[in-house]
Amino acid sequence: MHSSSFSIRPPPEPSLLASSQPRKILNPDRLVSSTFAHSSWSRTVCVSSSPSGIPQFQLRGRRTVEFHPVSSASRLRASPDGAEFGSPPEGSELLAPSFREFITSERVKVVAMLALALALCNADRVVMSVAIVPLSRSNGWSRSFSGIVQSSFLWGYLISPIPGGTLVDYYGGKVVMGWGVALWSLATFLTPWAAETSLWALLAMRAVLGIAEGVALPCMNNMVARWFPQTERSRAVGIAMAGFQLGCAIGLTLSPILMSKGGTFGPFVIFGLSGFLWVLVWLAAISSSPDRSSQISTLELEYIQQSKMQKTTPVKERPKTGWRLPPFGRLLSKMPTWSLIVANAMHSWGFFVILSWMPIYFNSVYHSDLKHAAWFSAVPWSVMAFMGYFGGLWSDMLIRNGVTVTLTRKIMQSIGFIGPAAALVGLTTAKSPSIASAWLTLAVALKSFSHSGFLVNLQEIAPRYSGVLHGMSNTAGTLAAIVGTIGAGFFVDLTGSFRGFLLLTSALYLVSAIFYIVFSTGERVHFDEPE
Repeated sequence: MHSSSFSIRPPPEPSLLASSQPRKILNPDRLVSSTFAHSSWSRTVCVSSSPSGIPQFQLRGRRTVEFHPVSSASRLRASPDGAEFGSPPEGSELLAPSFREFITSERVKVVAMLALALALCNADRVVMSVAIVPLSRSNGWSRSFSGIVQSSFLWGYLISPIPGGTLVDYYGGKVVMGWGVALWSLATFLTPWAAETSLWALLAMRAVLGIAEGVALPCMNNMVARWFPQTERSRAVGIAMAGFQLGCAIGLTLSPILMSKGGTFGPFVIFGLSGFLWVLVWLAAISSSPDRSSQISTLELEYIQQSKMQKTTPVKERPKTGWRLPPFGRLLSKMPTWSLIVANAMHSWGFFVILSWMPIYFNSVYHSDLKHAAWFSAVPWSVMAFMGYFGGLWSDMLIRNGVTVTLTRKIMQSIGFIGPAAALVGLTTAKSPSIASAWLTLAVALKSFSHSGFLVNLQEIAPRYSGVLHGMSNTAGTLAAIVGTIGAGFFVDLTGSFRGFLLLTSALYLVSAIFYIVFSTGERVHFDEPE
């Protein structure tokens, strides 16, 4: 029997070596470098061969651990806390981490920071939806002109998604998101000064806010694609978008309180300063990709990387060989691209109409005061945040259970559009603000399922161009939002009622759902890009 001695580091659970029964461990040739890297102390072991030829490790004062052959079809759980060790051979199947392992992982810290950024994004955006009521009264603005003031944010938002998405594809989500949050926080902070200066300065500052916020969702998609395998992306997007919806609730509920304490422009100052604080934490604590993170565990990194074997490849860093325009013609030549453009357009139409006009709707139709109108408008967004995560969890479960990605996306998108279409019809029949709020809550809660439809689908059909594709669809969405936000004001001025506009929005939801069902796909679309 041949033996030799050397020093290694033991795993976090010494009971593994003290077991009275032999313990199977995968890939003994990688045990020293991969498994035992979790402890700060080391001991001497003796490596020998048993009469049967099975390698043995013997820790002085401990029992012997044998390495037994494991078939290539073995399943391995790779978790952040080092519950089991080693790396699966090619072709093996990875077990999904438990909820505890998932929620404590480094990748969830990343998506939690994204959720906070999107919460600030929407809070900064919706402050004007509340402030517009006293501003309209003090300046004598009509409904149609109030719609123009609110839409000034969208003028800037129309400009940035495509160039912003291109920058995201080239530089990565971390850098672009950091600059974006810094710029939109500055625009929010300076809004009181702009409003006191002139109307044109106010409109310009809101447009700058829109330019900066146009990069938020492409950055989120880019970071999720880098950090999460396909079987976890719906949940990750659900968490991030929960922050987006909670931002609406936070902005709508806190703004009247802050306005009562610090004047009409108090919320702008508070939310602007919060954004600067977020940027400092983001730059210090978050890495652009898992392989660049100094805090990620070896096992979590291996789990993300091994997802390549299961066709769940995260997006890699692109080599910066020179600036090159994305293939816009090829992207627009495929119907799955248009299914995403139409879905994003309708999603933005409904989102901004509800976001911009519901406080005014409750104030004018049900004569609710400003605080109650904001509260009735905020409750639906809070429910939407939780329903979005549930939709993502269900979507991931369907894919893991063998449902095709294409069918899963179509199911989620159908619920996300047909559900709000029916609920908005119910909203037109409500006789009290509480019933109206219940219908509105149902509409936006079901709308959140579309986050696990078209929003995740952007990463799947063109992972290399997901940023610019998101920018293109966001541009269409912004155009639709401008038409919807301004159109709602003119429609109400002409007809004296919101009912007809809500019914029109319901019909557009149905048409968009049918278009997505017919033309979308969950498979990668090859745009003939050079490999």
